[in-house]
Amino acid sequence: MSNNPVHDFIRELVTKDRVVLFMKGTKFFPQCGFSARAIEILKRSGAQFSTFDVLSDPAVRDGVKTFSSWPTIPQLYIDGQFVGGSDIMMEMYESGELQELINKAPAAPQS
Repeated sequence: MSNNPVHDFIRELVTKDRVVLFMKGTKFFPQCGFSARAIEILKRSGAQFSTFDVLSDPAVRDGVKTFSSWPTIPQLYIDGQFVGGSDIMMEMYESGELQELINKAPAAPQS
């Protein structure tokens, strides 16, 4: 645990599911074009993913930016690691790198 409860909450979210997208809106009703594009990329990649609507929690909206040291939303995390925003997601999708990362077997749990 850190001394930042918002970062602790974000860490919990990004480690609970393999693929997590912090976005504006929901996967069914994105609230900005970049979030809509991120959802479309993940769907085309065949990913099972969870989302967090940063518009529902201003502390998480600000906190995720400091957590990742990335200034914009959406933000994609895979296996607890920050991947990037919608532009990086598009580049990785077009190169096939995103699908490889999504389809990679998850790391074995530490015992």
